[in-house]
Amino acid sequence: MARKSDKFLELYGYDLVLGSIAAFYVFTVPYTKVEESFNVQAMHDILYHRHQIEKYDHLEFPGVVPRTFVGAFLVSILASPVVLLMNLLHLPKLYSLYAVRLVLGGIVLSTLRFFRIQIKKKFGSQVEAFFVILTALQFHLLFYCTRPLPNILAFALVNLAYGYWFKGSLYAALNCMTKSVSFWKALTSCLAAASLSIGLTVLVDSVIWRRLLWPELEVFWFNSVLNRSSEWGTHPFHWYFTSALPRSLLAAYPLFLFGVLLDRRVFFYILPVLSFVVLYSKLPHKELRFVISSIPIFNFAAAVAASRVYNNRKKSFWKFLYIAMLGLMLGSLACTAVFFMASYENYPSGYALKPLHRIGGITKNSDELWVHIDTFSAMNGISRFCEDNYPWRYSKEENIFLEDFQMRNFTYLLNENFYIKGFKCLMSVDGFSRVRVRIGFPPISLVKGPKVFIHGNIRNTDIINRSWPGCPVIP
Repeated sequence: MARKSDKFLELYGYDLVLGSIAAFYVFTVPYTKVEESFNVQAMHDILYHRHQIEKYDHLEFPGVVPRTFVGAFLVSILASPVVLLMNLLHLPKLYSLYAVRLVLGGIVLSTLRFFRIQIKKKFGSQVEAFFVILTALQFHLLFYCTRPLPNILAFALVNLAYGYWFKGSLYAALNCMTKSVSFWKALTSCLAAASLSIGLTVLVDSVIWRRLLWPELEVFWFNSVLNRSSEWGTHPFHWYFTSALPRSLLAAYPLFLFGVLLDRRVFFYILPVLSFVVLYSKLPHKELRFVISSIPIFNFAAAVAASRVYNNRKKSFWKFLYIAMLGLMLGSLACTAVFFMASYENYPSGYALKPLHRIGGITKNSDELWVHIDTFSAMNGISRFCEDNYPWRYSKEENIFLEDFQMRNFTYLLNENFYIKGFKCLMSVDGFSRVRVRIGFPPISLVKGPKVFIHGNIRNTDIINRSWPGCPVIP
């Protein structure tokens, strides 16, 4: 029995470590942001509305550009048996959000495992071990691997390509061309894969969007050709190298540069990925998620350097590098803790809906409880997975002026404004504002402030007189 246990840990121990950290992030921070809204709503609609496309969220809120349903379909199909069991047990829909996020994380981490195994075969088990250590000490990769962003759904395919690249199956990798690859064979492989992918997405998305559509082309045209993505903010050319990658890689950032110098083989793998980041830097609108698929390659290069430093740690010069490396790893752990605490406090409307459901039950004056969710709340933690069944009813109607709410029959409002005429503030939920550095312990603290307010209609005295936590006095 002990031998079987040892064998299991030998085969899957690293996966348990990384998977446990990712699962911890899912259960402690289950809610989603606006960037994830399309896919998370799509997964909800596929699981709960199935063929009733007229009820799908994207028809009412299509977003700026259309997105593909293909990734959401795959995750939803894999999660559907668990979700069916949850429905039979009458569990809240929020549990289904856990399920789809865990399934997505399982897909991404299984492809990362494939890549890790190829690292082990090519560079040894010690490099593999440091690859896992550096990944576990980072926050962003394991936090985001369960989040239904379009970039994360593509991330799984990128990991597979990395693995095939390291394995030497260059045609399977498709995105890699070397002297050992025939140009015409590579072109044929790429055209076949592209035709299959385009055909699949056009077939699926044209049905669901109810028009002939290739979503990726429209997204590319909007973001790259028209450069409309810059309307959502811009960063300087160097931002990925001076902000995004240092925050996401942490200790691996200086180590990957060292790895390039220590092992000439590393440069061969780093160069295409580095070129990708440089090319993406030309677009004014930048986000970490756009280049998150580069992190595994940078971690691999850093693991090569860490392994070399560890092996030479008893030599005079290298022992100082070893001590510095340990310090960088401890620093990574501290930064990850801060990132986690900030992210935990960054979904205030999701946390607001939970006590609203608990305290604001059925009223004497109405059979339905009608909740209006403003744009800020919809962007910061609320999805259809957070909604309860009858008698709860939800509205995300936009462009309602504050003074007009008193003429509507909403029972509750989730709103970023403290005062709304015709309603009473019942409670507020704090959210993350900024990080404060101070003298003392701990040297870093989080500054929070009220972000979302729950308001009750003053015409419903039954609601107003309940035991609500109350709202802070805001001048």
